[in-house]
Amino acid sequence: MLARRRSVMSPGCGRLISMSTMLRITRHHACTFVILLGFIAAPMFAACAQQPQSAAGPPQPSPSATTATSASAGPPAASDAEVGLKLARRDLSLAPGNDFYGYANGSWQRSYQLKADEMSYGAFVELHYRSEDWVKAIIDELTKQAPAAGSIEQKVADYFKSFMALEDLNKRGIAPLQSELDAIKRIQKLDEVIVAFGKNGTTGTLAPLDLSIEIDRGDPDRSMLNVAHSGLGLPDRDYYLEAQFEKIRAAYQANIETMLKLAGYADSAAADAGKQILELETAIARQSWPKSELRQDDKTYNVMKLGDFEKKYASYPWRKQLTAAGIDLRQVRELNVVTPSALEPIALIVKQTPVGVWKSYLTYHLVKAHASLLGDRIDAANFAFFGTILGGQPEQRDRWKRAVNLVGDERALGEAVGKLWVDRHFPPAAKQQMLDLVANLRAAYGTRLQQLDWMSDVTKREALAKLQTFNPKIGYPDKWRDFSAIKIAPNDLMANYRAVRRYWYADQLSRLGKPTDRSEWFMTPQTVNAYYNPQFNEIVFPAAILQPPFFDPRADAAINYGAIGAVIGHEMGHGFDDQGSRYDAKGVQRNWWTDSDRQRFDAKTQALVGQYAQFEPLPGQKVNGELTLGENIGDLGGLSVAYGAYQLALAGKPAPVLGGYSGDQRFFLSWAQVWCSKYREQLQQQLLKVDPHSPPRFRVNGVVRNMDAWYTAFGVGPAQQLFLPPERRVRIW
Repeated sequence: MLARRRSVMSPGCGRLISMSTMLRITRHHACTFVILLGFIAAPMFAACAQQPQSAAGPPQPSPSATTATSASAGPPAASDAEVGLKLARRDLSLAPGNDFYGYANGSWQRSYQLKADEMSYGAFVELHYRSEDWVKAIIDELTKQAPAAGSIEQKVADYFKSFMALEDLNKRGIAPLQSELDAIKRIQKLDEVIVAFGKNGTTGTLAPLDLSIEIDRGDPDRSMLNVAHSGLGLPDRDYYLEAQFEKIRAAYQANIETMLKLAGYADSAAADAGKQILELETAIARQSWPKSELRQDDKTYNVMKLGDFEKKYASYPWRKQLTAAGIDLRQVRELNVVTPSALEPIALIVKQTPVGVWKSYLTYHLVKAHASLLGDRIDAANFAFFGTILGGQPEQRDRWKRAVNLVGDERALGEAVGKLWVDRHFPPAAKQQMLDLVANLRAAYGTRLQQLDWMSDVTKREALAKLQTFNPKIGYPDKWRDFSAIKIAPNDLMANYRAVRRYWYADQLSRLGKPTDRSEWFMTPQTVNAYYNPQFNEIVFPAAILQPPFFDPRADAAINYGAIGAVIGHEMGHGFDDQGSRYDAKGVQRNWWTDSDRQRFDAKTQALVGQYAQFEPLPGQKVNGELTLGENIGDLGGLSVAYGAYQLALAGKPAPVLGGYSGDQRFFLSWAQVWCSKYREQLQQQLLKVDPHSPPRFRVNGVVRNMDAWYTAFGVGPAQQLFLPPERRVRIW
């Protein structure tokens, strides 16, 4: 992963597919908010649709916190515009202290029905849809203009057009992959399998031992080769090992058989290969690290000299794979072994598995990775498993929407699309307003750091130095990427896809031996998300998230601070979460804490792990408090700091009461309504295994119950379910 980013909340635009195995820039934590839009990208968390206005006015805070305030006892009905909230979302039959998320969003939660092409819906998805519509309008405009050959406008328009040429794609079927399929058929020896693993960055198939180029965590001014386990087609190792996923494993095996038949395998050969591939991936899964360990930076940073690495793991022909990958070994004096305990056992699996099984494995993953580019028949077969069975999505999204996401992906022409998007939809004034908000949050964070009673002055000085060197990036890059090397045609989708892939692969290879570029962005401007990159010590907010409900320059301060303020605070908080706190002001992974301060910090974070581990989103399935710890710290710190910044913004003046709600109440309700969302059970089950973010309901309830100001604002007392005694409330930052 070239940029080890921690995301804020979770919708960006991820893909519901296996981890890419090309040399790549990856994220330490996927997007801040994780949007998965239909199989090519399926909405996860996000803003809710507006419902008809409720006739009942909002309640006044109850002086006793034992029961919900009656809706009829509230003031006359207020408008959404007056209050700054979606009032019809609320469920006034619920006490805020029993289920604050439900109180803020319950009516919408019950009434909203996911559309057939939706895995989930909410605020992030709503904004993504808006951004998607704007991109489509831009592409339509470009198509009418017939832009000059070689211009970025021509490339964007023609890449889109080539994906939309469905009749032609159906005629071609699997033929565009034939050269790669033939290359796999010609493999005779294990050494040739290793070469195929090395070429996966350009072919798009998988490798059980994967290579990537990342920013060096010990020296953020350079990039470093990394080696880790990979090679699984299902979302996580647990899908292979736990009894609850037995039916999914059977469906996955059936999908493998179907895809191999479409690639030309006979029925019996496909059936045998389906069983063998599932057994092979299960063996790899047994050696793979759990997600909760993969996020622990101290465990995944193990730098070795190349010669020492080859001696220690001598059973595997590393140079053969590295050479096939196109890596200049003169630039690899050292490398990082991400998952050291897994390498030798998986190398043994590689040796012991027959070459014929590896050929079937490579074939399946090649076809799967390109399914959406090969016409309806193959695409539908792939979606039937990965979209419907795994994600619970009955129907594919409209083809134009999938085309927009393909062209605008950050590993495609996303930044080029972003430049066109920004020119039309992001005024310069919005950037300055965000910089002002960041300055307020930074000041509030500094005040809180100085007032900490559990941290020594020695560690505080380091923490404050890190805070002061945070680099905020707002809206869009200062310089735009050059895509002149990519050639795009209107009538050859596979050639276009390969050209894009080669461009990004070459980009990654070129990073070895060169200084890192701290001006680089790792999200596109039209992405509804944000991230923190600990190695550059930067917080990044793309233009698309700087819209209502997150940010509205006309909105009441309570609403903005409860939404975008908490997002800013969340990203800052990643600099001080359980992993981000292991990086100093320059982005170097090192221990800048005293031992006693780290022990006190760990005690607080473990209390938070215990709290979240009690939440049960699905019957018998609880939140993984270890996996979600970094994001939970980000949420708690982010909302706490945003509240402090909001109080500073009031400058001692009382906040207005709007629609019966005090400023503090609107602040907390703004946070809760940002997370209003709904998604299918299959997706929820998957996210509990792989997503470092807690489910939205618990991102709300799990945070507010640790904040004293929330108890006061809503009159929450011991009789209510979310109540925690003051001594059990976790206060970190």
